[in-house]
Amino acid sequence: MKLYFSLSLAIIVLLLDLLTKRWVELSLSYGERVAVTDFFNLVLTYNAGAAFSFLSDASGWQRWFLSAIALFVSVFIVYLLYKHTTNRLFCVALSLILGGALGNLWDRIALGHVVDFLDFHIAGYHWPAFNLADSVIVCGAFLLILDSIRNGQPGSQSEDKDPSA
Repeated sequence: MKLYFSLSLAIIVLLLDLLTKRWVELSLSYGERVAVTDFFNLVLTYNAGAAFSFLSDASGWQRWFLSAIALFVSVFIVYLLYKHTTNRLFCVALSLILGGALGNLWDRIALGHVVDFLDFHIAGYHWPAFNLADSVIVCGAFLLILDSIRNGQPGSQSEDKDPSA
């Protein structure tokens, strides 16, 4: 898989994430909930922390700490994409993770928080709100696990292995 294709996929994910977040910000007031189905709402909320609002009540240092982690991980992912261009599934997975990480990084740097808006619930219990970037990061992680199971180790390809081993 060519590097430009992987980076293009990441950019598409980034743009879709930013567009959906801005659409929700223009359509809803903070905290406003719009019921879509019996188990799903749109809600505008902000997360200054990490997953499940971890560190969200910290004094502000988490913004730059989490941004630095996202930036480091993004650079490392680009390196891995360059190094493993022959493994399609691995590259698609990393491209999804990269696009999602960059979407949340953009929010964190530009706004000081991440915009979340997808609210799933059942019997009055709500999963913490999340966004498109979070969704594609989870999909990318799932694909990395699948790739690892299929090929024995992350980033490898089954045809690269010695069949006599």
